[in-house]
Amino acid sequence: MARVGIAFSGGPSPAEIVDCIKLAEELGYESAWVAEGHGGDQFAMLAAAAMQTSRIRLGTGITSVFVRTIPTIAMAAATVDDVSHGRFILGIGSSHKVQVEGEHGVAYSTPLSRTREAVEAIRALLRDGTLHCEGETFRIERFDLWFTPTRPPPPVYLSAVFPKMTALTGEIADGLILTRSTLATAPAARRALTEGAARAGRDPAQVEVMTLLPAAVADTKAEALAVLRPGLGFYLGFFPRYNRLLAEAGFAEECAAIGAAFARGDRDEAVRLTSDAMIDATSVAGTPAQCRERLEAYRQSGIDVPVLSPYARDPGAKARFEAVIRACAQ
Repeated sequence: MARVGIAFSGGPSPAEIVDCIKLAEELGYESAWVAEGHGGDQFAMLAAAAMQTSRIRLGTGITSVFVRTIPTIAMAAATVDDVSHGRFILGIGSSHKVQVEGEHGVAYSTPLSRTREAVEAIRALLRDGTLHCEGETFRIERFDLWFTPTRPPPPVYLSAVFPKMTALTGEIADGLILTRSTLATAPAARRALTEGAARAGRDPAQVEVMTLLPAAVADTKAEALAVLRPGLGFYLGFFPRYNRLLAEAGFAEECAAIGAAFARGDRDEAVRLTSDAMIDATSVAGTPAQCRERLEAYRQSGIDVPVLSPYARDPGAKARFEAVIRACAQ
């Protein structure tokens, strides 16, 4: 089967997500990723999935370096890696100011420095069993790990939207997590990866490139695009970073209008202004055959692992996820 992953950011219940990951493994999916947001504790779900699967890679997509302490992230990563017998990937990132401060009440600043220092500290703790650090963004007097991890630190993937974080990924990480990519995203991302890898004397080809792609399967492409419209409209209104991302992808006028509508509290208008072209450019949507063709187009564009991220927030969420998983198995 061609490489493909599945991601969860809410919708199904935690137990249903575990069921979906089991199905994905049965159908040959190479990885499953759970977000940190509003859908349940990601590490708990991944640990549960680890106990009921044997092959599929399990990753956080992503964990924020702001809302959990560094030792907490390290211990959680080592725990899931242990119970999965070395199948865990730590996907981490800076998240967004509107989430970190608005939803968690934690100060957000210097995301690049925070991410770099977090990766260094997590690796050091899991390698050495103890941690003392005095960095620019946090200070830890001493933390001791009271168990021996299964292996040296698991692979670390960084989430990046723009070139500076992508270059940092090339410098220090094992993989890159993109999101809402177009078919033009991978070449630009690989250039930034190469710049960062050169600074560290690394081979950029060793950095795996994956992308999270909103996904919907329906009888027609129009129906599938309609399923994804509310999610993209919200993202472009709520997250300035994603609004800028799609503006730079060629949708500046639409993004400005959506941002303005969201700012004045008109979410319905923000969704209405989200065009089919914007959704189609950044997702996998359509009939099963159209979705499989789109996945292959992403691979040909330079993405190593396209990762499907179905959007569903209703009581039938599990069925929607299962439909995408089944339709896109290749």
